[in-house]
Amino acid sequence: MSGSTTLPYGSWPSPLNAADMTLATVGLHEVRSLGDHLYWLESRPSEGGRSVLMCRDREGEVHELTPAPFNVRTRVHEYGGGAYLPVADGAYFVNFADQRLYHAQDGNVRPITAEGGPRFADLAWDAARTRLLAVTEAHDAEPEPKNCLQAIDVETGRLSVLHDGHDFYASPRISADGTRMAFVHWDHPNMPWDGCQLEVCDITSTGELTGTTIVAGGADESVLQPEWVGDALIFISDRNGYWNLYRLDESGLFCVLEDGVDYGSPPWAFAMRHYAQLDDRYLIAARKGPEPQVVLVDSVAGFATPLDLGANVCGVSDLVNHAGKLCCLAHFHDELPALVSFEPATGQLARLRESGPPPVAESHVSTPEHVTFPTRDGAHAFAYVYWPSNPDVVAPADELPPLLVMTHGGPTGAAGASLNLRAQYYTSRGWAVADVNYRGSSGYGRAYRDALNGNWGILDVQDCEDLVRHLGENGQVDAERVAIRGGSAGGYTTLAALTSTHSFRAGASHYGIGDLNALARDTHKFESRYLDGLLGSADALEARSPIHHIDRLSCPVIFFQGSEDKVVPPNQSHAMVDALRQKGIAVAYLEFAGEGHGFRMADNIVRAVESEYGFFCRVFGIHTETAPELEIDNL
Repeated sequence: MSGSTTLPYGSWPSPLNAADMTLATVGLHEVRSLGDHLYWLESRPSEGGRSVLMCRDREGEVHELTPAPFNVRTRVHEYGGGAYLPVADGAYFVNFADQRLYHAQDGNVRPITAEGGPRFADLAWDAARTRLLAVTEAHDAEPEPKNCLQAIDVETGRLSVLHDGHDFYASPRISADGTRMAFVHWDHPNMPWDGCQLEVCDITSTGELTGTTIVAGGADESVLQPEWVGDALIFISDRNGYWNLYRLDESGLFCVLEDGVDYGSPPWAFAMRHYAQLDDRYLIAARKGPEPQVVLVDSVAGFATPLDLGANVCGVSDLVNHAGKLCCLAHFHDELPALVSFEPATGQLARLRESGPPPVAESHVSTPEHVTFPTRDGAHAFAYVYWPSNPDVVAPADELPPLLVMTHGGPTGAAGASLNLRAQYYTSRGWAVADVNYRGSSGYGRAYRDALNGNWGILDVQDCEDLVRHLGENGQVDAERVAIRGGSAGGYTTLAALTSTHSFRAGASHYGIGDLNALARDTHKFESRYLDGLLGSADALEARSPIHHIDRLSCPVIFFQGSEDKVVPPNQSHAMVDALRQKGIAVAYLEFAGEGHGFRMADNIVRAVESEYGFFCRVFGIHTETAPELEIDNL
């Protein structure tokens, strides 16, 4: 560290600025393959968050298939997914502004469905009948939107119902010979990771469904990603306590690989791809959790061979078979995600598309440590902990770093080890960061995920507080300078922690939940009964709502909100901010016009990052030259 400057933790100059955060949202997602062409969606903060359909042809040339102002994004369940489908003569896609289906070919875009119709998601192609299949969501139904499976005539736009009667549907998949269809459905109050059913139907000569059979799933079994492989059906189920791979063929149903790790994750979006079929026998799958791994699986013999994609690859997603190779999004400790191609036979990895240039030098990157820590009730919870990292600066020998506790969304989401620019923004300035996988997080099996049922606002809060105590008692952080932040469900955990503990000295809520009763009343259909399982009783709606416990909150809080958020409406933040102002607690509020559940516009992302950091520094008395002007009431 020769030549390093000595500065207090939190005040270190950093090469990573807030504008670099927008690189994290140049998203590559929904990878698909058809013939010798590879497709993906690319989100662009510089274009107001527009999502663009991209294609890489056989010569390696990359083309944009959906010109401005088209924005490929569906609002089914609000979280979307499966918003496009490549076909031999172009691609079908959902446009965000009007939620209509369009066809794109050779630079020309034409509408397929009429204005004012239902929303479409999880698109699939019925080649035998030259029609589209989709999960649809009609918002003219009462008392809530109606979801069903429909076929779409691509010439006339005419819709025909294939299956209805359940509250939710997903994954319509047609067998190669066009005679059978598999799909997933579930009903209130379940979420799809709680319990759903996998159904297989025959398809008549007129294209209707008949002879339905439930082949897997139930009230306590979650089924993901059904895919036909010849006459066999591959899918993921957690019936043994972990999301493992299963195969249904003429010999019966069996677990392809009995493994004590998850091969799937909660389907917050449609069309998530956790494995890719190479042929009728072999597939490549992604193990989740604290030790992620890519494996080649023999689905008949039932064994797996680890594949080495490189030391800095810490996970993959969106797996597809592209001309016998694995194409996927690779995630790294020290780089932004990239679209890559991997040859299993040779181990050769090729980068096909980058999210952007490395936003920070490897020397400044803090590699997270996966920490297991004890909880007060004798159990264990987990976190990824990042330590301050900046080769140009050292802290005074007698000082400990401030700590930022991050609470992920869901709450069935999960923190991982891939490059987290928000964490790096803090660590390069001299903060420690703990990204907590509290009980209820995915990636550790069903029992860990279900532990939060009936205990939301209790165990997640306790786990965050117990981690702070663990790090403080070990002399690793300054327990008197701890902030907590989270978005959506993580925003609820943040606010619940601030109104029930005294371990945190400041907080940041990004579109967080303060009033559970209001959320149950106002939120969208997909999550309208989510609280039934998370809270366990109607009484808990009020008892665990932070808005009713403002008297216990005594530290400054900053709130961030999108004006068009339909998942956690702005009234949630408004009520909390008004209550804190009236109590005389320091509070700041930023609302971004036109933003929904999460911020997509570059200027808003920059302002949110800088304002959050500046707010915490002002509260803790940390000198920083990068903080923007921020109006804080009662400070």
